[in-house]
Formats: sequence, C-alpha cells, structure tokens
Amino acid sequence: MVGPFPPPRIFDPTLPTLGAGGAAALLPNSRCKLPSGRNNPPIIGGRRSYPPPTWGGSPRSGGVGGEPTAMFHNWGARMKRSPLAILAFVLAAASLVLPTGADGPGTLFFVAPAILFATAAVGLFVTPSLASLVALLVLVHIAAACLIALLGSFTISGPAIGYGCMVVSAWLLAWLAVQRLAALRLKSAGAQRFVNLALPVLFGAWLLILWEIVVRGFGVPTILLPPPSMIAGRIAGSVPTLWADFQQTFLKAAIAGYAIGCGSGFIAAIIVDRVPFLRKGLLPIGNLVAALPVVGIAPIMVMWFGSYWQSKAAVVVIMTFFPMLVNTVAGLAASGAMERDVMRTYGSNYWQTLVKLRLPAAMPFIFNALKINSTLALIGAIVAEFFGSPIVGMGFRISAEVGRMNVDMVWAEIFVAALAGSLSYGLITLIERAVTFWHPSYRA
Repeated sequence: MVGPFPPPRIFDPTLPTLGAGGAAALLPNSRCKLPSGRNNPPIIGGRRSYPPPTWGGSPRSGGVGGEPTAMFHNWGARMKRSPLAILAFVLAAASLVLPTGADGPGTLFFVAPAILFATAAVGLFVTPSLASLVALLVLVHIAAACLIALLGSFTISGPAIGYGCMVVSAWLLAWLAVQRLAALRLKSAGAQRFVNLALPVLFGAWLLILWEIVVRGFGVPTILLPPPSMIAGRIAGSVPTLWADFQQTFLKAAIAGYAIGCGSGFIAAIIVDRVPFLRKGLLPIGNLVAALPVVGIAPIMVMWFGSYWQSKAAVVVIMTFFPMLVNTVAGLAASGAMERDVMRTYGSNYWQTLVKLRLPAAMPFIFNALKINSTLALIGAIVAEFFGSPIVGMGFRISAEVGRMNVDMVWAEIFVAALAGSLSYGLITLIERAVTFWHPSYRA
C-alpha cells in the first residue's frame, strides 16, 4: 500500500552510537560535520553555515586575509550580476557612432571610449577581487579625466549625444566600483576602516566630477553656478583672505559661543534635574526661545554687544543653549529604575548617583547635542555677520561678494565653512566613540 508514510530508518553500524544526551548533546559539542559540496553548504551543529561573500583571493584559499570568497560560477551569473557594466559597455559603443558635438576630431574622442570599454570589461568579465576592484577604480577615474579634458580641448555644443553617452557610461562604472567597494569585507580592522573612509570620498569626488562636466558641458553661466575648477582656483588664490575670515567667524565667534552655550546648557540641565519644579517652568520657555528666528535675534545682539565677534558669539550661545539643555535632561532620565534602586541600596547620595550612574547613561544624549550644536554654531555665527560686522568674517564676505557678483568667492567661503563644520562634527564623533565605547551601538 502506497501512502504518505515516512521511509524506513536504516541502521549504519559505522556511525557512532549516541549516548544519553542524544543528538542534541553530540552536535554542539563535537561540531559534527556532514558532507558538503558546492551546492550543499556545510552543516555545523545541525545548522547550515553560509559564509558571507567577500572579494579577493581564490576559491580554494579564501578571500582577503583567508576569508571565503563569493565566486561567479558561469558567464550567465556574471551577466546577471553586472547589469551596470553591460549598460556602460553599450553606451560606450553608442558614443562611437552618435554625434559628439565637438568642433573638430580628436584623439581623446577615441581614447575615452576605449578606456570605458576596458573598464566595462573588467567589471563584466573579470572575477571580482581586490585587484580587479583597484583596476576598476583606476580606469574609471582615468576615463573621467579624459572626459573633463575633452571639455577643455574642444568646444562641445549642439546635439552632443555621444559625449553624453560617455558621461553616463563613466558614471555607471563609478557606481559599480563604489557598490563593490561597499560590499568589500577585509580581515584587517585598519584596512576596513580605510575602505569605509574611502566610500564617502569617492562619492563626493564623483559629485564634483559630474558638477564640472554638466556646468561646462551645458554652458551654465558662472554667475549662476561656477564649476568646481573655478572655485578651486579662487580658493588657491585667496588663502590669506579665507584664513582671516575663518579666524574671525569660526575660531572666535563660533567656538566661544559653542563652549559657553553648551556649558551653560549642561549646568542648567543639572539644576533642572535637581529642582523638579524648574522642569515644568523652564523647559517650555526654552522651547519657545529655541523657536525664535536667528535673523531676529542677530540685530538685537549687535545692538547689545557691538559689531565685533562678541555679538556673534552671543547669537551662538542662544542657538546652542537649549538643544544641550533638552538633550541632557532627557539623558539624565534615561537610567533604569533597577539601576537607581541598586545605587540607593548601596547608600549612594544624589551626587554619587549622578556621577556614577546617570551621567554615564546620559552621555549618548549629551554627545548628540554636541554634534547638533557643532553645525548650529557655525550657521549662527555666519548669519549673525550679515547684520553688522567689521570688514572681515565669512558672513560679511559672502554678503559683500554677492553684491559684487563674485560668485566664485561666495562658493569658496561656503566650501571653507562646510569643511570646518564637517571636521568639527567628525572630531566630536571620535571623542564620542572613545567615551561611550560601552554603548550597544559600538559593541560590533
């Protein structure tokens, strides 16, 4: 009779006899490994073990640092995994027959597609590895340099469809390279940290490359949007002016106001936590003051403290005080009731509990406020300089150069401000990691 019955169990005398613990005791202790193959991953402890895909190495020796490697098994799989390379290859081929819009023939119009062909071939046919990834990155940036050089060597106008195909092809290949770089997993912590830092750098570099090509290719007036090369030239030629403005705005007004605002907000949060009725009286007023527009506060501070950096620092104090106050109060309430009960059991007073339990628990909140205020401080100092300042300062320079139509100088000041804000934010993040290393978000 045929029916849904389980197959008979066959006894194999070569297998070991399980003791009182049974299979549940044998597998976790002895790490029993069942036969495995390419289509049958190893079973360890009764569970299938799938290694994470990594780049580099050989299929037998493992990836970079001895890690396992995800390999393509056939050409069809490679095609499915590289649609960006296929599309880039097609666009590079189309650029050879479509009009480029150039005013004359040139060798670069054949060199650029050839480099794109080679880059697409690396992304499509070469097995992903660390060496192929480096080759992909080098080739795609050489292609980008050729495309920018074409803009300087020829006047590209009219229906430049072929040139546009080359630009899109290079962008797709750069996307593929960054995508594979993001999937890279290295055994060395330092090398992996370098890769993590290289990702935003490459992404930002390609934004600048596309900005340069689009602005110069479409002939956008520089008064509306100058290309990055023009901004870089202005930065290189105006270093003394930019340094004086940076000192006035960032090193004096922003840092002084940031330190006073964050410090006073932290002290006020301790007082609010110690005196409970202030929580209901001060915090609503703080939310009201935090909503005041900086363009309304800045003229008043200029009248009170003068047109020098002290008035800008006062604006920064007002902008940074209440974010620190609110975040610190929330952080002091983040410690658990069980931990506070343990401190009371040990006979700890308020200050001992504050220093040993509540402040460490509040550190993530405090550093969030510090990071938020690091950008607010610079913004507040720059905006405050629009309403009266001496003949130096980033805000003053932006306001004056806009009136003179020197937009490249305005963008140079914006670049310096963005760089200073990003570096200060990154420095606070590094300090946060060193102080709050115990936090679950950093345990990995």
